[in-house]
Amino acid sequence: MHPAFSVIFLTTLIGAGQGLFLALFGAEWLGLLGVLPAPGSDFLALGSLLALVFLVLGLVASFFHLGRPERAWRTATKWRTSWLSREVIVLPMFMGVVFLYGVVHWLGINPLLGTVAGGYPVHPSILLGALGALLAIVLYVTTAMIYACMKFLQEWHSPLTVINYTVLGAASGFTLAAAYAAWAGVALVHFLATVAIVLTLLGLATRIASLMRNSRIKAKSTLQTAIGVKHPKIQQKAQGFMGGSFNTREFFHHMSAAFLRAMKWIFLLGAFVIPAILLVIALATRMDPVGVLIAAFVIQYLGLVAERWFFFAQANHPQNLYYQSVA
Repeated sequence: MHPAFSVIFLTTLIGAGQGLFLALFGAEWLGLLGVLPAPGSDFLALGSLLALVFLVLGLVASFFHLGRPERAWRTATKWRTSWLSREVIVLPMFMGVVFLYGVVHWLGINPLLGTVAGGYPVHPSILLGALGALLAIVLYVTTAMIYACMKFLQEWHSPLTVINYTVLGAASGFTLAAAYAAWAGVALVHFLATVAIVLTLLGLATRIASLMRNSRIKAKSTLQTAIGVKHPKIQQKAQGFMGGSFNTREFFHHMSAAFLRAMKWIFLLGAFVIPAILLVIALATRMDPVGVLIAAFVIQYLGLVAERWFFFAQANHPQNLYYQSVA
């Protein structure tokens, strides 16, 4: 498939925003339980704003993929059958909850509503955070299922697609949260960086698993099924037209096999190996970790952009059996 950078930035930006929100809510919840130092309201409010910035940037990027942006609202009308429609519905809901979560902390509108078993307090921010966390997970799933539900694209049609979208997005979000905590001087850096390392290594394992799976795929489509002709011997002599077409532009990446191999190693190093090493360095040394953690997030994000490019480029549309030799 042809990788569209609007979709690449959409998925990577909102994935990082979702992961950052999960990190913020997790820190607040564990702080109330006494497991971690309780983060201040200012930290959570500003962090929510940062998460919202990533979500808005991702939403803006998505509009560059639309031929008629003024009709974008229509994508929500097929929610019964379309994962894209479900994503379009869940994303603004999640953004709204993130906004309210930040406002509650910024304005201090967070009274005690009661307690639950064990005497743990319940505040509006906890209720909003729990709802936001649920929506974040649902958004990961709906975004990934847009691609995983396509049976004719065998590279995508796998549970690993959903797992990778979730784990990779959460990893980048926790890395961003660790950098933000270090910048803010909050005593959560060790926890957030540790979780980021775990998620990054888990993402490396699941992404390698998907690469291994895709390398062993046996194509279900043949030249005969691609063009609807059952003759045992078919040879393409011409494409039927002199120039390119929508099919040759949108369903093939036009890059060499050597470029694809290089991109694979670039994203494995950039999205996983180098960020994990930088996260370990930030935890193992006594130096100020802010610069190291910011570098870890930036490198990881760029690596995930490369990973998402490879994700789209590796998918081999059956129509390429007919067009690819000329495209």
